[in-house]
Amino acid sequence: MPELPEVENVRKSLLRLVRGKTIQKVESGWPKIIKRPLEVEQFYDALEGQTIQDLQRKGKFLIFMLDHYSLVSHLRMEGHYSVNQSGEQADKHTHVIFKFSDGTEMRYRDVRKFGTMHLFKKGEEEKELPLSKLGPEPFSQDCSLGYLKSEFQKTERIIKAVLLDQSIVAGLGNIYADEVLYKSKIHPERKANTLTDKEIQKLSQEMVQTLEESISAGGSSVNTYMDSMGLSGTYQERLKVYGRNGKSCLDCGTILEKTKTAGRGTHFCPTCQKN
Repeated sequence: MPELPEVENVRKSLLRLVRGKTIQKVESGWPKIIKRPLEVEQFYDALEGQTIQDLQRKGKFLIFMLDHYSLVSHLRMEGHYSVNQSGEQADKHTHVIFKFSDGTEMRYRDVRKFGTMHLFKKGEEEKELPLSKLGPEPFSQDCSLGYLKSEFQKTERIIKAVLLDQSIVAGLGNIYADEVLYKSKIHPERKANTLTDKEIQKLSQEMVQTLEESISAGGSSVNTYMDSMGLSGTYQERLKVYGRNGKSCLDCGTILEKTKTAGRGTHFCPTCQKN
């Protein structure tokens, strides 16, 4: 699943392609992707004549800012946006097409059909689900040491599960949770309420630094991820623990391990990250 760095790079690349374009018509071969409004025809009608003014992001969500509406899109596992000429053939996995007045179209392709789209009146998108449930991003001033300490002390859940909880910190997924915990020398199965102030500070620093480094590298292309211009990221070449189980720890030489934690495959060093 694309995480914050990958979605940010989709946002930046797609914005260059669609800003200022006016939607003439919307078509969908799989309307279940459209979650709001419930009547898909209302979705189509509302978007006709709307111009894309901006493209923002919150956590892993893209937010298309139109004249009068905000379209909130989640890519889930394999969602992908591209901009094509209207005469080009779309493949069977293209499920929503936004036809622009200039003869181009923005296509949403999703092999697994897990992605979602919610349409709101502009300014109301953060008042309701799915955005209303999101916690602050690691970059935000709201994600302070005091905030993290307070949230961690409330729960006996393991820290890996807490980092994956988008209502606490928005944007981290499996790849970056493993990387951040490794760099912070924290075992993924430590209970969140046992972390010291020093460990929380280190964790906070590593969240910001790791995400910034990945954004600069175009994200991690470990599966099918590409940005909207068809470019892959390179941060996977710099991953220190994720996907490296069975290989030597880059810091101590211990063989890295993989287990299932919080329902996800979890990579760690048993020496550097003692529980």
